[in-house]
Amino acid sequence: MFKKLLLSFFIVIGLLGVSKAQDKLLLADTLLIAGDTIIMLGDSIIIKEKVKPVYWEKGGNFNLSIQHVNLVNWNAGGVSNMALNTGLMYYGNYKKDKIIWDSKLNINLGFNRQADRNYKTRKTNDNFIFISKYGRELTEKWYLSTQIDARTQLLAGYRYFRPAGAEQDARNKISDLLAPAYLQSSTGLNYRVQYENKDRISLIASPFTGRFTIVLDDSLSNAGAFGVIPGEVVRAEAGLSFGSSTDIQLIENVRWRADLNLFTNFEKLGNFVVNFNSVISMRVNKYITTRIETILIYDERVFIQQAEGPPKQAVQFQNMINFGLGLDF
Repeated sequence: MFKKLLLSFFIVIGLLGVSKAQDKLLLADTLLIAGDTIIMLGDSIIIKEKVKPVYWEKGGNFNLSIQHVNLVNWNAGGVSNMALNTGLMYYGNYKKDKIIWDSKLNINLGFNRQADRNYKTRKTNDNFIFISKYGRELTEKWYLSTQIDARTQLLAGYRYFRPAGAEQDARNKISDLLAPAYLQSSTGLNYRVQYENKDRISLIASPFTGRFTIVLDDSLSNAGAFGVIPGEVVRAEAGLSFGSSTDIQLIENVRWRADLNLFTNFEKLGNFVVNFNSVISMRVNKYITTRIETILIYDERVFIQQAEGPPKQAVQFQNMINFGLGLDF
């Protein structure tokens, strides 16, 4: 009898232990579900980690186009030549809470080589543009922002001409790296909209803008090129500015990116310096793209040498159509 009672006691204790163990297991499951990870025990185990917020959006594009023509005893005329154009665009956009920081870098470089001329290799395209904007949110679409706009070129630029009676071309240097360079800092109200498909439109108006024209080449500085006082390397101005940045999908596989910058000096309100850059990218497949690039510049202090007559103020215009290799990253 005593043995039966002892056996019954141990069975009851065992059942209570199993029951408590199950209660602890269910409690553990509940705690795990409430945390960063979900674990389901049974025939399978599923683990799901909590998604971390992403503050940076980064990307870019590299393009390269090459044209080569080689002629030997070609009766139809023409000369052997080669053309190369390359471009790099990179952007990084940061957004956290009420802070935004958008930056963009554009670099373009192109050459043309023709066999039958003096100075066979000549530059056809050379741009360096960096724009960075930092802002703090006032409302959902309005920000108080400060923007830095820096522009220059990478290599020396020349004007080619043939003196009277000469058989070969001559050239004069008209620009170089940091000659000129333009640095503009502006603070103002920024209207910024970003859509779910990553289209973005940004407008900034600034009543407080400083603009600096830099000419580090001695010969150009001494000549007073680009509006600097002869012998000086920096011209400082204060004024108003307006800027816009557009990045939108026009139709499938066709994207348009454009930047506009307008500046007017307080001393000559209404006389605007204009910088407009536009790129339309049409993607054929993963690696082949067609790009239509347009640049328009007007600065009343820059005098353009004409084929005939003295230099004069003029609109600078560049348009390129490139078909070649394009890589997105």
